[in-house]
Order: sequence, then C-alpha cells, then structure tokens
Amino acid sequence: MSSQGHGAVLGIETSCDETAAAVLDGAGRVLAERLWSQTEEHAAYAGVVPEIAARAHLARLPAMIEAVLAEAAVSPSAVAATAGPGLIGGLIVGANLGKGFALARRLPFYAVNHLEAHALSARLPGLAGEAPTFPYLTLLVSGGHCLLVETRGPGAHALLGRTLDDAPGEAFDKVAKMLGLGWPGGPALERLAAAGDPDRFALPRPMLGRAGFDFSFSGLKTAVATIVASYPAGALPERDAADLAAGFQARVAWTLADRARRAMRAAAGCHVLVVSGGVAANGVVREALRATAEAEGFRLAVPPPALCTDNAVMVAWAAIERRHAGDPGADLAVAPRPRWAL
Repeated sequence: MSSQGHGAVLGIETSCDETAAAVLDGAGRVLAERLWSQTEEHAAYAGVVPEIAARAHLARLPAMIEAVLAEAAVSPSAVAATAGPGLIGGLIVGANLGKGFALARRLPFYAVNHLEAHALSARLPGLAGEAPTFPYLTLLVSGGHCLLVETRGPGAHALLGRTLDDAPGEAFDKVAKMLGLGWPGGPALERLAAAGDPDRFALPRPMLGRAGFDFSFSGLKTAVATIVASYPAGALPERDAADLAAGFQARVAWTLADRARRAMRAAAGCHVLVVSGGVAANGVVREALRATAEAEGFRLAVPPPALCTDNAVMVAWAAIERRHAGDPGADLAVAPRPRWAL
C-alpha cells in the first residue's frame, strides 16, 4: 500500500440531525472532530424535520470541515461521507461536499453506509478492551434502526434479524411523549425510570417465545398507550409515570437481550457481541446485554456513548477499514440513498 494509502481521512456525517466532521490518521487515531446536534432546531416539532435538518447541515458543515482540518494540521489522503441510509436532503449535503472536496484535491472518495460505520466502530483503536476480530455479532439499536447481523468484515455482513415495526429509539421517543417528557425522549425517560418500579405494570415482553432473531416494539408501545389512556386527561402522577417508564425500559432491554441470546447460541465462530447506536447509551440496556453476553460466554464490546450516537469518527474509520481491506475508494458515482441495506 502506498504511503498516501496510510494517510489521514476526512469523515463527514449528515444522515439525520447531527452535523459532524472528523479527521483520523491512517491508523484510526482521532486528530480532530466536531459535532453539532440540531436538537434546538427540531424541539418545537417534537421530531426531526428533514428540510430544517438539511439546511442546518448546509449552514454548518463547511466551517466545521475547515475547523477539523486546521486542528488536525494534516492534508487528508482520502474523504469519506455517509451516503445512506438516512434523510435524503442531509445525505445530499454531506456526500456532495465530500465529493467536491475529493475531486478538487484528486483524492479517493468513500461513500459510507451509515449502518456499517456503526457496526465497525467498536474496532476503533484506543477504546477500552481489545478490538473485536472478525467475525462477530453486531446489534445496532437506534432511533431509526434495529438490526442483528453477523459482521465478517468491511462490506460483509449477514443479516440475522431486524425490527418488524418500530425501532427501539423511536419507541422510546413515542413513549416519552405519552408521558409528557418532550423530545428527544430517550435520555429523559431513562432519568424518570431510575426512580420507578419496573414490575408494577403488567407490560408484555415482545416476541416472547418467538423463534428467530427479529424484533418488535409496537405492541409494547401500544400497551403503554392503553395504560396512559386509562388516566384522566393531563399529566400522570409522578410515581405512576416513573413506574411505567421503568417497566417500558425494562421490557425493551429484555427483548434486546433475548434476541441477542438466541443469536449468540446460533452463531458459530463468533465470541464478541458489538452493540452500537444511540440506544446503546442507555444504562439498563447495556447492563442487560452485558449480563446476557457474559452468561453465553461472549465478550460485550460497546463504544463509549459519544461514539454510539451518529458521528463522523465512525464514518472515517469505516473508510480506513475498507482501505485496509484493499478498497481504493472510487465511489464518486455512488448516489446518496435514503435506504441502503447492510
């Protein structure tokens, strides 16, 4: 591999409501990174508005790229940008800026699958514990995705299971809204649940006894909605809201652990469970998966919370992984796509 092939990589992430840029050296060490969450822009709408997100990416990303390049004090040897899946407006902004940068400097360009970037993020150097070797199981849990795959290498993932309806992060946000917690609801619900009794309400355990590795959260969400509707209009009593939040959170954690357990028992040659995505930052979910992995003789590998949510570090790292596997980065013709299977 040429010396340029070992050089720094500029990463860009604009798939949803985080605007991010990062520069990693050829070994994957972070030289500079910036991330802007658009929470304030979307809070009034209790959800991400695609047009607002795209405009915010366009307004902030150019200066963000300049800032990380100045801080890193290196000239990148390649550019990587998320090209899908995600909101098409934001993907167009990030991918086209990345392509323009690469074309102007005659650099390789990597169109990165956002899901693969999550799946490979636990292999970043410098994280706690030994980097997982291929193959391993990946559980991706976020606001828009819930997948269980066997990761065999860059571009090589075997889908085992997926959500049949809501993603877990989406369910967290919707239940938080029912409880009057605002948006984004996941962190607020976790804080409320800390004071609650998870066993008080008879909530269902999704997919209990169901064969396979698929997920479902809509029935659990509906059960919470039915309980909330049984109360008079207005805010629930604080104790009841905390108990309901704790019960919902516990059932989500149980479901994720149950599906992962089934996969661990079926996956030959895998000894590590990698968990990524925004919901992986939830403490109850992490503990349930840690206990399950330990019981099955697996090691749990979870990136730190800042790398579980959308970020540009994982995008640049996905390109480095592909480069090490011999991919030259010739993706200028790859168009952004809102749907892109892993």
